Amino acid sequence: MMRRSLVPLAVSLAIVGCGGGGGIPLPTPPPPPPPPCHSGLETPRAFANLSFSSPTAMLQAPNDTSRWFVVEQGGVVRTFQNDPDATASTEFVDISSRVHMEGEAGLLGMAFHPSFTTNGLVYLNFTEQVGGELRSVTAEFESMDGGQTLDPATERDLLTVEKPAANNNGGNLAFGPDGLLYLGLGDGGNSDTAQDTHRLLGKLLRIDVNSRPFGAPYAIPSDNPFVGAPLCNFGGTGVLDCPEIYAIGFRNPWRWSFDSLSGDLWVGDVGQANWEEIDLVSRGGNYGWNVREGAHCFPPPTGCTTEGLTDPVAEYGHDVGFSITGGYVYRGAQQTQVAGNYVFGDFGGMIAWLEPDTMGAFAVRELVAEGCTPPGADGSLAPSAFVQDLDGELFLLDYGTGQVRSLEFTE
Repeated sequence: MMRRSLVPLAVSLAIVGCGGGGGIPLPTPPPPPPPPCHSGLETPRAFANLSFSSPTAMLQAPNDTSRWFVVEQGGVVRTFQNDPDATASTEFVDISSRVHMEGEAGLLGMAFHPSFTTNGLVYLNFTEQVGGELRSVTAEFESMDGGQTLDPATERDLLTVEKPAANNNGGNLAFGPDGLLYLGLGDGGNSDTAQDTHRLLGKLLRIDVNSRPFGAPYAIPSDNPFVGAPLCNFGGTGVLDCPEIYAIGFRNPWRWSFDSLSGDLWVGDVGQANWEEIDLVSRGGNYGWNVREGAHCFPPPTGCTTEGLTDPVAEYGHDVGFSITGGYVYRGAQQTQVAGNYVFGDFGGMIAWLEPDTMGAFAVRELVAEGCTPPGADGSLAPSAFVQDLDGELFLLDYGTGQVRSLEFTE
């Protein structure tokens, strides 16, 4: 639903004349109530007995609907039973001694290996600080007790990327439909890195953790754009184009996802000055930053080259939000106009979907009208991540309260 103003109509009665004398003013009745606050979404609490500390991600293990796992920015992953009345969570792994939490930095992403039930492998992305220097680390961990917990002592670092600042980390991890591990990295606070193919910052990466050459942390998929060059896994730079790169030109791909039906890769890229963007990403694409912000030159405001750049499929300005939180294509069972379309939000509280037209373009449609508070919400949600269960239903994590909210579409 598009944002709109709900303004009550003013109503008054004129003075009524009586014969040849003056008029007797009638009392002015109160104005009618404003139109009902119409919202296309309700966000009641899920797992109402639980809350978490600065949650950044929440997911289920492959083929296992019995448990949930919540990533806390400080360095702990907690797990609990998939029961609306669950009253307690337990530690799945605690790597807080390895994690540097500062602003946007911390424990940011998690992915289960598709064969987790047999190999016990899990991948985490986090920020560390060594000698005053910040690094983004992507590491592999193993469960030694049949998947009940992860053993911190099994840590095997795959990628270590030096960062100039604590912001624009990215950090989202996921296995794609091709069985390969994808990682989104922000520009690290230096916008020049996003177009530099000798650096991993500002990129979407793709690596193969299943077919590792002897002594190497991972293999490079044969159709990656720069396959054949030396790995950039130590420090995140190379003398040649980095072979881990899948796509370039991102500022902060904070949250992204694969459509569970089509396999399409949807990325929400956080803007800087004026625009937030949504990209449909394909191998070898260049999504513009820092030549452009969204579909606009940055800087200067005009005259930039667009050759070789892929436009976002949608964008919105900072009059609507200020930091996009990427979501999912809705594939759940609810009967709604949103079904089969991309649902996302903004850290400022907006929740919206992309409505396609017959020409292949998309319009941003807010699900909560201006002035509306969805039932069960307090009006100040800060979605740090959207969540999709194995049945396709959606939830969100409210960063400030640490609560889990379900998304219930009303139209």
